[in-house]
Amino acid sequence: MAEPFIKLENVRKAFGPKHVLNGLSLSVEKGRSLVVIGGSGTGKSVMLKCILGILQPEAGTIEVAGQNALGLKGEARDQYLRRFGMLFQGAALFDSLSVWENVAFGLIQGRGMARAKAREIAMEKLGLVGLSADVGKLMPAELSGGMQKRVGLARAIAADPEIIFFDEPTTGLDPIMADVINNLIVDCVQRLGATTISITHDMASARKIADDIAMIYKGEIIWQGPAKMVDRSGSPYVDQFIYGRAEGPIKMDVLKA
Repeated sequence: MAEPFIKLENVRKAFGPKHVLNGLSLSVEKGRSLVVIGGSGTGKSVMLKCILGILQPEAGTIEVAGQNALGLKGEARDQYLRRFGMLFQGAALFDSLSVWENVAFGLIQGRGMARAKAREIAMEKLGLVGLSADVGKLMPAELSGGMQKRVGLARAIAADPEIIFFDEPTTGLDPIMADVINNLIVDCVQRLGATTISITHDMASARKIADDIAMIYKGEIIWQGPAKMVDRSGSPYVDQFIYGRAEGPIKMDVLKA
């Protein structure tokens, strides 16, 4: 097995008495697409925020390309974050900026690129996600949900990042548009040769974009393996989740009248 490109070991994160990550360990090989599945509140987004340094865990180690990712400051942190692209849940576009300015935001603000050059790159990336140059002039409010998600994807790949995080990439989309987004993700990732972590509830999306799948439950990774093995995981937790069964070891907190 190749040396992990992204490696988390025994990561713990709590918010007061609420323990969200409980000794989470995870690894991703370079150039592979890992999808982390799991229910709401299991720690998926907190895990991504810890890798990005938005949150600092109380214990454990996080390494990217052999570099300790914890506690980085100043220029070292800026250089580290330049390795990443991110597609946020709900696209998270800036309402006051045009589409092309949204795509180019990190190039202009984060890297000090001239607006003309950044606009050229933004238009190129919009083309890669199937949007015409005319869309670049529009404002986010003028776009459908699927188009906003495509713009978010164009922004995520604008700087040709080594690593891309996808946070619930198909949430709120109809099944056809969700499949369009999944295909675009696969195409863009292969084009860049990027290493990716996606978090999702959507098993159709997971099966489409994953090389490997991991399941998080109560702040721990309880199974990780090749995507083609997820139906034969041997884990009753994984089986219950991927087939959407109400009955099983995962108990939902349902308020009874």
